[in-house]
Amino acid sequence: MFQKEFFTETHGRGTYEITHQVAEVTKEAQVKTGLCHIFICHTSASLILCENADPAVQVDLETFITSLVLDGDPKYLHTSEGSDDMAAHIRTVLTHSDLTIPLRKGQLLLGAWQGIYLWEHRKQPHRRRMVVTIRD
Repeated sequence: MFQKEFFTETHGRGTYEITHQVAEVTKEAQVKTGLCHIFICHTSASLILCENADPAVQVDLETFITSLVLDGDPKYLHTSEGSDDMAAHIRTVLTHSDLTIPLRKGQLLLGAWQGIYLWEHRKQPHRRRMVVTIRD
């Protein structure tokens, strides 16, 4: 088993492709066939496997989740970090805190249009920590 952490700086709400960083960790692990598990160590950002060919997909996802989970909804009690605080936690619960992707020939076995994204749910910039674990 191999494990490594990496960080991604966000500039606020939106998606950030991290496929390259995960692929680099996979390469370093030197495992030919196995599983790559990615975990984000936060409760207000998530991980998604998404189309990477058309940036409009990420825009549409943000539009959808923003209409589904409203910032500053008066029914939320948890607002200690601002009006987007509880909304960010809900968005994370509705998505994923981890992903598992198969490895073949030492590479991530992704489809032609798939990319791995960190989805920042907070409006402010953050430094997000991911843990990648590789198993053969």
